[in-house]
Amino acid sequence: MGPGVAGIVANPASGRDIRRLVAQASVFPTAEKANMVQRVLAAFAAAGVERTLVSTDLGGISAAVHRQLGGDPLPGVEFCDKDPLTGTAQDTINAVRRMVDAGAGVIVCLGGDGTARVAAKACGEVPLLALSTGTNNAFPQMREATVAGLAAGLIASGRIDPDLVTHRVSKLEVVTKARREIALVDVAVTLSKHVGAKALWDPASLTELYCTFAEPDGIGLSSIAGQLCPSPRSSADGVALKLGPVGVTPHVVHAPIAPGLVKAVGVRGWGVLQQGMRVDLAAGGGVIAVDGERELELKPGESAYVELRSDGPWCVDVRAAMAEAARRGLLRSAPADELKKERRR
Repeated sequence: MGPGVAGIVANPASGRDIRRLVAQASVFPTAEKANMVQRVLAAFAAAGVERTLVSTDLGGISAAVHRQLGGDPLPGVEFCDKDPLTGTAQDTINAVRRMVDAGAGVIVCLGGDGTARVAAKACGEVPLLALSTGTNNAFPQMREATVAGLAAGLIASGRIDPDLVTHRVSKLEVVTKARREIALVDVAVTLSKHVGAKALWDPASLTELYCTFAEPDGIGLSSIAGQLCPSPRSSADGVALKLGPVGVTPHVVHAPIAPGLVKAVGVRGWGVLQQGMRVDLAAGGGVIAVDGERELELKPGESAYVELRSDGPWCVDVRAAMAEAARRGLLRSAPADELKKERRR
């Protein structure tokens, strides 16, 4: 990783899935996403980042950022425009790989759980800081972009040792005959026959649920487990649930599976999902969802398994990074230094 290099990837499609029609989720318009990128860039400049790679898109975010450049002093900005845009998750993968190849010390990702999952597949050992701009935001942080940019920028510029303020999270890996996919929050088995509209908003078809963590105050499918068997993100183990129709199961949880959408979910039972444990999924002829989105269609009789692994992405702890900056005085300077800066401007 090169000192002073960072990346920003922003998904124009985040927060625009079908759950907008069935819930009351917040909207992150293109203009706000572009403004968030600008705020991260301004923070990068203050933190000493010398070079920033920014993803391009068909939704207007990168175009708006390009128009806004030239005001405040910003780090050298380069757009990842070498790959043809497809309007799919592949655009995020291509941009993140470009950032990794350029030696980025950290990558800031704007999106929801799905965007963070895609970025995590491509970021390798580069720390990830996921900011919420999606529908369900169980994994990304709800942080002001300026503060997140300062934390990430201090890492990218080499002023804070990433070993002090990042941690490796768990992931779930789903393996079928044809594909491997990961999830950062949850894997669910549904009775659906086809992927269709990817986002899940009706839990009636769910039969199994596996979570890397389960927070009582979480959103999305993991909130079901959060009300039954809470498991913090710091735990090495996850949770596994067997689900069924309400009325025939011994337990019913009223869970916020999407913003503004609280659903009754029938639960047959639950238990600990240990690291390295492979669980065969009873999904033949159904669909497997990762982080709330249906991804894998299985033919009748086709097998699949899920495994909880400890080698998920490295993630930035914003609070720890800013506390380290305060402890070392990294964002303080003498009045004479500020006067010199003003004269150079």
